[in-house]
Amino acid sequence: MTQTTRTDNSRKDDLENRIAQARGDRPADLVLRGGKVLDLVTGAMIAGDVAICGDRIAGVHADYEGLRVIDVTGLTLVPGFIDTHLHVESSLVTPFEFDRCVTVRGITTAICDPHEIANVIGLEGIRYFQQASEHLLMDLRVQLSSCVPSTEMETSGARIEADDLRRVMGHPSGIGLAEFMNYPGVIHRDPTAMAKLRLFEGGHIDGHCPQLLGRDLNAYIAAGIRTEHEATTAEEALEKLRKGMRVLIREGSVSRDLEALQPVLTDITAPYMCLCTDDRNPLDIAEHGHLDYMIRRLIELGTPPLAAYRAASLSAAEAFGLKDRGLIAPGLRADIVAVDSLQGCHAQLVLCGGHVVDEEAFAARGSVSPVGRRSVKAPEVSPDDFRFAGNRSETHVIGITEGKIITQHLHEDIPPEGGDKRPDPARDLLRIAVIERHGRNGNIATGFVRGFGMVRGAIASTVCHDHHNIAVVGADYGDMALAANRLAQIEGGFAVAAGGKILAELALPVAGLMSLESFEHVRGKLDALRKAARDLDVTLKEPFLQLAFLALPVIPALKITDRGMVDVEKFEIIAD
Repeated sequence: MTQTTRTDNSRKDDLENRIAQARGDRPADLVLRGGKVLDLVTGAMIAGDVAICGDRIAGVHADYEGLRVIDVTGLTLVPGFIDTHLHVESSLVTPFEFDRCVTVRGITTAICDPHEIANVIGLEGIRYFQQASEHLLMDLRVQLSSCVPSTEMETSGARIEADDLRRVMGHPSGIGLAEFMNYPGVIHRDPTAMAKLRLFEGGHIDGHCPQLLGRDLNAYIAAGIRTEHEATTAEEALEKLRKGMRVLIREGSVSRDLEALQPVLTDITAPYMCLCTDDRNPLDIAEHGHLDYMIRRLIELGTPPLAAYRAASLSAAEAFGLKDRGLIAPGLRADIVAVDSLQGCHAQLVLCGGHVVDEEAFAARGSVSPVGRRSVKAPEVSPDDFRFAGNRSETHVIGITEGKIITQHLHEDIPPEGGDKRPDPARDLLRIAVIERHGRNGNIATGFVRGFGMVRGAIASTVCHDHHNIAVVGADYGDMALAANRLAQIEGGFAVAAGGKILAELALPVAGLMSLESFEHVRGKLDALRKAARDLDVTLKEPFLQLAFLALPVIPALKITDRGMVDVEKFEIIAD
């Protein structure tokens, strides 16, 4: 007998067994008894058992017998939550630890873009995520990264073109093309961008077009891009919705757009709105939550519960073509969350593909060897490398807005002294630098930033979107050099230095982005880093990811890469 015949027979048996269990002719594999189901179609709360056969829901709203019965009396059953856009790397742990961290909170599907690791090690990073997806409890869907690097104004560790993407297409975890950040390349018909769009034409293409409006937005959507997570105002979100885009409300560790977009999410718009976290670290997840936090907060702010839960599951499934989930209904994946209440949204039980999510289930998973070790190949730097030459007093300064990755393009008077424009902590003007760390060219670019509030010391990071070179900000050149050089010694991560000493650090040896330790360990280290940053009088709630996004040259208005300060609105490096 061939393997194909065995597979066909197995599918036949599964189908007939599911139908028999749904009809009650056989006991279900698992029955959830005593709870009420939130029906996302009608909004009704319906009593009755939920029968599960293998990884599928067999029956609802009836009485069933089961080989195993779980009592969920007093709980509300809702479909598993779907995070529609995130970078697992920003959780600072591997996909396996990310699974442990968030699946217990009800996130049963996560749609990721592995472009962080892809910018460091290329296709090897995408394949790592694809292989990991085969072993997780959650369903990790791996989009193919569209912009590696994000622009030509930075030095990345790898470059991925359309022909490269073709080599990793077809994996079961795939949906389509991940966020197309190079929106100027789309609207001006850059040949490289066009080749990638044509490769995925007719399939799903995820968007990324902050503050793009009018005819330029029309052009971007006309390319076949249907989902987008960069809206930061209600007006921007409404224009995108009216033009057929599905808007993903984002609440990450830095980019916090939930409160601005909450008024847009209603029972009318909910079918076209989804939820995502984009970049959220274990500290925020532990202290506040993940999508569960977003649901709670939306309802607190006045969003109808039906709209919030639709955005978290059914609307997300529809937006990304996942027709096998999003409802608690016969024949769909058994992704179910039993919550204390719709308002509380605290998961008491999670089923993912019919499996109860617990430590035993996590322990039974397979594994994949980590990749991207020893990826930090930066030159050793000295304090003099951070001097900022310039003859004019007028100086471009990156202005940080708390809770946003959009920055201001400020102009400040900083007179040069002795061939250097010095940091001025009294005016909250700090030196920022990006050091190329992939062993390509050894570039070092410097500039100024306002918004940290730091009065001494330095912070350095290899999490530096999206090229992931070393970003360092500080009031003292010696501490900046110490922190940056320390990252090369620990294979990447975060470091805080002051007074010639390292005060706190977190090693991220997987491509300089992810820890090999548990998310609990990483959470503890992040707490120590945050306290060390506060000792430098840093006022930002999330200084490390805020620093990382200052190097992303596709988010307005002023950024810095290893090649210099970037005027994002003009999409060019500033000659200074």
